[in-house]
Amino acid sequence: MDDIPKIGITGMPSVGKTDTLTKIIEALEEHGYIVEGMITEPIIEKKKRVGFYVTDWQTKDREVFAHIDFEMKDKVGKYGVDINALESIGIPAIEKAITDEAVNVIIIDEIGKMEMLSEKFCEMVIEALDSDKPIMVTLHKKSRTPLLQDVRRRDDIRILEVTPVNRNLLPYKIEKIMEEKLPPLF
Repeated sequence: MDDIPKIGITGMPSVGKTDTLTKIIEALEEHGYIVEGMITEPIIEKKKRVGFYVTDWQTKDREVFAHIDFEMKDKVGKYGVDINALESIGIPAIEKAITDEAVNVIIIDEIGKMEMLSEKFCEMVIEALDSDKPIMVTLHKKSRTPLLQDVRRRDDIRILEVTPVNRNLLPYKIEKIMEEKLPPLF
């Protein structure tokens, strides 16, 4: 199947990339598809984003990946970044998504500045994109890192932008694209 769906979801910070991805995943799972990989969820305290969890979609194992209170050598903006959390939760989830025959769709949320501090993560992203499985990723909109530029330049990935205007409709649009191209489950 050379027409494997590979979707990149981009957009400004806090526009709803993860929400869009989650809605699509839930719809695909309702139709019986098995989805695996990692998602990055915000940590909200007193209505402010103070950090991010990295979560294995299937097991729901998660660790704090970045936080404003982290005193780390790796920093992105106001966040200290714990690469070990990404490498112990996110990377194994992506690896499992690639290698487990039962998994139908790989997800990686997000390919952003924090995640790219991990060389292993960057390698795993390329491996996932090069695999013969359908994949959905979210991409940092403005970052110009080599990995993001490589992903954006690929001709086998369709990149769609989440905006405040389309964020309610986009999940359905992407779900339809995925379902048209996903192999039947029986």
